[in-house]
Amino acid sequence: MPDTPLKLFNSLTRQVETFTPVHEGEARVYTCGPTVYNYAHIGNMRAYVFADVLGRTLRWKGYDLRHVINITDVGHLTDDGDSGEDKLEKAAAGSDRTIWDIARHYTEAFKADVRALNIREPAEWSVATDYIEPMIEFAKSIVDEHCYELDGGLYFDVSSVKDYGRLARAVTEEGEGRIDTVAGKRNAADFAIWRKTPPGETRQMEWDSPWGKGAPGWHLECSVMGEKLLGFPFDIHTGGIDHREIHHPNEIAQNQAFCGCGSLDEATHSGAKIWMHNNFLVERSGKMSKSSGEFLRLQLLIDKGYHPLAYRMMCLQAHYRSELEFSWEGLQAALTRLKRMVMLAEKIKAEVHSSGSAAGEGGKLRPTLEIFESFILEDLNTSAALLAYERTLPLEGIAAPAKYAAIARMDEVIGLNILSLTRADLRIRPKDAQITETEIEDAVARRKDARAAKDFAASDAIRDQLTAKGVEVMDGDPLGWEWKLG
Repeated sequence: MPDTPLKLFNSLTRQVETFTPVHEGEARVYTCGPTVYNYAHIGNMRAYVFADVLGRTLRWKGYDLRHVINITDVGHLTDDGDSGEDKLEKAAAGSDRTIWDIARHYTEAFKADVRALNIREPAEWSVATDYIEPMIEFAKSIVDEHCYELDGGLYFDVSSVKDYGRLARAVTEEGEGRIDTVAGKRNAADFAIWRKTPPGETRQMEWDSPWGKGAPGWHLECSVMGEKLLGFPFDIHTGGIDHREIHHPNEIAQNQAFCGCGSLDEATHSGAKIWMHNNFLVERSGKMSKSSGEFLRLQLLIDKGYHPLAYRMMCLQAHYRSELEFSWEGLQAALTRLKRMVMLAEKIKAEVHSSGSAAGEGGKLRPTLEIFESFILEDLNTSAALLAYERTLPLEGIAAPAKYAAIARMDEVIGLNILSLTRADLRIRPKDAQITETEIEDAVARRKDARAAKDFAASDAIRDQLTAKGVEVMDGDPLGWEWKLG
C-alpha cells in the first residue's frame, strides 16, 4: 500500500498540513478533557470521538501514540471568559457531597461514556489537582516578565507575548467581548492564572502559593499538564471549537512565556505543532430545549432504546470540522445503518466459521483499503471512509476470510466494533418499556405460527397486544430485525 502522508487541518495556521512528528516514530497528543461537575452532554462527547479517530489514525500509520486527556476538577469558572464561580465549588455548595466526591462521581460517569462509545483509553488521565505544585512552579517561572498581581489573584498580561489571539482570530482593540472587565486589569483579555480565596471565605479546594491561598486558573492547568506529560513542543492539541476562542489562546500565551518563545509564525512556539478543533453539535427542532426536562446525555439515548454506538456512527457520518445536527430521526437512521452493517458482518463471520480457514484472496480488496486510507488520511474524512468500509461488507467474489481481515483493519480506525456486535446487542430495551424482550420474542414466535396456520385473527390480536405495549412488528423487515420498541 502506498505510503500516503497524513494531512491535518491546523487551526493555528488555518491550513491543511502534512503531519511530521516532533519525535521520530512517536505521536504525542493532548486533548482538553471534561470539567467534572456534571454529566457530559453528547455534544461534549463528540470531541472525544473525534480525538479517538485521530489517535486510531496515528496508530494506523504506525506511530507510537502517547495520548493525554485531562480531568479538570478545579479552576474552571462558570463563565469561560474568566469570571463567575468555580464550577466544582458551585456544584458542591448545592449538594450534601464534598467537592471531591462530586469530582469522583462525574469522572467515573465520563469514563463510562468513553467506554460505551468505544473510545480508547488514553495513555494517561491527568487530574488537575495532582499538578498543583508544578502549576505554582510554572507560574513562578513567568511571573516577573508576564504577570501582575491584583486583589483577586495573579493575572497574565497578554501584551507581553507576540501574536496573542492568533488562534481565535478574534482580537480587537477592545479585547475579546466575552471576557468581563475586572478592575485593575491592564488589558481586557488578561486572565487569572492564580485566583486568591476572597477574604473571609474558605474553599474546599485551595492551596498556599506566593500570591496567597487560592486555586489555579483553568488555562494554567492544561499548559502545565501538557508540558509535564508530553514536553514542549508536542505534536497535536485537540478540543472543541469553543476552546479556540479563549481557552486555547490563553494556553498558547502561557506556553510562549514559559518557553521564552517568539512569534507564532513558528507553530511550535505555541507549545504544539498542530491545534485541531471539532465543530459543534447543533439541534434545530427545539424539541430538546431545557424546558423539556431532558438533558441530552448518552444515558438518555440508551434509556430511549438507542445503542451508544449509533451515536458514534452519527458522529462519523459528518466531518469533524462540520457542524453536526442532532435529531432523533437522524439517530434512528444511524442505528439502522449500523444494524445493516452488523447483519452483513454476521454473514461473513458465519462463512469464516464454516470454512474453518483464515486464508483467502486479499488482493482484490487492496484497492478498497487504499481508497479507505486515502479518505481517512485527508484530514480524517470519516464520512467518505465509512462509505468505503460499508461497501466492503456485501462485496461478492471475495473469500470471507479476506473480507473479514479487511473489515477488521478498517475498524481499527472507525471503531464501530462491527465484527464483535450482534443483533441482540443492538436491541436496547427503553427504560419505560412495559414488556421484556423474552415476552416479545415469545409473542413474535406465536404470531409466526398463527400466520403460518393462516389464523389471521390470532395473528392480528397478538400484533395489537404488542402495539399496545410499544412494540412495532415489522413484517417483511429486510434487516430481519422483525420488531422494535418505540
